[in-house]
Formats: sequence, C-alpha cells, structure tokens
Amino acid sequence: MTYAAEIPHGCYWSTPFARWQGALSHLHPLQFAAHVTQRELARRGIPAQAFDHGVLGFTVPQQHSFYGLPWLAGLAGIGQIGGPVLMQACATGVRVLLAGAQEIHSGLSQLALTVTCDRTSNGPHLYYPNPRGPGGTGTHEDWVLESFNCDPLGPHSMVNTAENVAKRYGIGTAEQHEVVLLRETQYRAALVDDSAFLRRFMTLPFEVPDPAYRKTLATLTGDEGIHFSTPEGLAKLKPVLPDGTVTFGAQTHPADGNAGIVLATPERARELARDPGIRIRLHGFGQSRAALAQMPEATMPAAQRALAQSGLGIDRMHAIKTHNPFALNDILFARTMGVDIGGMNNYGCSLIWGHPQAPTGTRAVIELIEELVVRGGGYGLFSGCAAGDTAMAVVLEVSGA
Repeated sequence: MTYAAEIPHGCYWSTPFARWQGALSHLHPLQFAAHVTQRELARRGIPAQAFDHGVLGFTVPQQHSFYGLPWLAGLAGIGQIGGPVLMQACATGVRVLLAGAQEIHSGLSQLALTVTCDRTSNGPHLYYPNPRGPGGTGTHEDWVLESFNCDPLGPHSMVNTAENVAKRYGIGTAEQHEVVLLRETQYRAALVDDSAFLRRFMTLPFEVPDPAYRKTLATLTGDEGIHFSTPEGLAKLKPVLPDGTVTFGAQTHPADGNAGIVLATPERARELARDPGIRIRLHGFGQSRAALAQMPEATMPAAQRALAQSGLGIDRMHAIKTHNPFALNDILFARTMGVDIGGMNNYGCSLIWGHPQAPTGTRAVIELIEELVVRGGGYGLFSGCAAGDTAMAVVLEVSGA
C-alpha cells in the first residue's frame, strides 16, 4: 500500500550522537530536542504555525517528562499542537513515524512533527514506595543500567539474547568482528569531503549549548566518541559472558541525541520540500516479536511484514538499514533474508554511531532516505530490534532524485 503521508525532502534532521557521559550528557533531552527542533525548522523555513499534530518518542523518563509532546512543542514555539508520547525501546523511532503517518492517512492532520530524543547518560534512579515492605520501605532501580542488564520476563540481560542467537545459528566471534570492521569502513564513507553525507541532514559544526541555552559550551564536528577498530585489537578482546562470543567490540555503545522527521500530505510535502521534485513515500510497516530472549531474531519477520504490506520483495530494495546493537544481528539478517551483508548499512549504522534508544531508528530512517537520494531514488527498508524481543520495520520509496 501507499500511505497518504509523505516526508518532504530535506525536512528531517539529527544531532550528532555523543557517547555516554559525553558532550550532551548535561542537557535535559526534551528541552534539548525542543531547542534543536526550533532551530532546524527555522533553517528549513518551515513555519511553526503550520503544524497541526505532533508525536514524541523517548524511553528514559526525565524531570517534567509527564508533560511530553505539549511541553516540547511549546518550548519549540509550536504551542498549538498536541499529541502522544510513545515508548517502544529501540523500536520507538519507527513507531513514532507510523503514528504520525496514520494521523495524516486518516485525515486528522495535514502536517505532523515527529521527534525522538533520549539521554542514556545520567539516567534516573527511581524509588517505588511499598507500604507493605519491611518498615514501609520501597524498592528502587536505575532505569538505564538495570534495563540493559535485566529483562524481568526472563530474567536475562540484552547480551544474553545475542548469545542465545549466536549459539543457535553458530555465529562466532571472528565472524562478528569481520562485520564490525566492515561497518566501520562504511561509516568512514559518511566522513568523506568534510562529512558531506552527514551534512545532508545534520547541522555541522554543531554548537552544544549550556543547560540555560545562553551560550555554547563546545562544538562537535560530528558524532562524538566513535572508536575505530583494528583486526589485532578486536582479536585481543574477550567475550563479555563466560563461554560467550560477543565482545564489547562487537556491540554498540549507549549515547545521547535527538532526531526529527516532518510528515505531510502530498500537497504540503511538495510545498515544503527542499527539492519539490523528490517524493518520499511510505509503503509499509511491520512489527514482530521473537521468542523469549531471542531478540535479534525479531528483525526478519518485522521486515517481511513491512515488505508484504508494501507489496514488494526484498529483491526490490535498493538500500537496507538495520539497528544492530550486536554485529551478529546483521549476520543473521543477511543469512535469513538472502541479502549481501556488504550492501547493507552504507554510510553508517547504530553499531558504530551509537545507541540513544528512541532516536536510533529515526536517524537510521533519515540515513536510508539520503542514501536513496544520493543513488538517484529507489526503495529502501529499515528494520530494527528492541527490548522485549520485538522489532519494527518500514519500507519507503524515494523518487524524482
């Protein structure tokens, strides 16, 4: 199918992603996202008063985040809109995109703002009262760290899900490290000519504000904290778990950042597009859930469902992006879907530029769009897994490039 909602060419953006406890760790993620949104809309000449809906996605609660999208929109000067807050771990980006597209497809909106933001740094420490606890004491959790380390349904950690899949499919450490080196090479292509590819959707150099947004504390020339590997360096790493296969070098790192995508009716999309001749249409979405503690398996059925809704086969895809918290995710995806692992994730992926959770998928979709624009158009697929052994995927088309 084809959704009535389109993405106006160039009406999307991402901040650089900064590694855990890095240059963005002092910024409240919703306030920071509002600051970035306001600036990026102004750069594109998109009037704030034109929006009639918004969707916000984040996964790490912060002070005042109860007020969600209305708060962020008000801070960004778009105080007339309302809309939901969505949270689906690392699948949040596609979920938010779908929610915005559905609003337009149903005729309830003509111009929707979708924003995803998260700060894994300095995550909240939460206390839950329990009047029946010993002496009336409650329980507590570190939202970010404990979520990484414990899926309560198991219980098990995220790396356990990777090891379960590695064992089932016979994916070893050396094969995973080969993928790491390949993905780093692909990311280097985004840095050519003074990061020309990143500049297609990222404002560089990027000025990092102070918490009061009155002055600039630092300037980023791109993603912060990227670590490039060597075969020798990777070979020295031991698996994280005893008798395991996954090393710290073969998995992504937590990060901070935000990203946004504007959705519009076809008429409004042409009015706002950087190049009105380029159309970006959405053809299919998919969701899936794998068996307990088999998280990397979820990306394939999600992709297959998105492809089925679009009426297209995997052989029709000109570009494929994945959220790969573990290198083995791409090995399994390529094997199962019958695609060339070397042709996936051109210009970068979350394995390399990091994992700020909600914005992860949003940035990957933006990169997918720009890869298709660079090649002159075509169909693209993004699929990414999420905590709870789930995944979401989207199929889109770029034409007229």
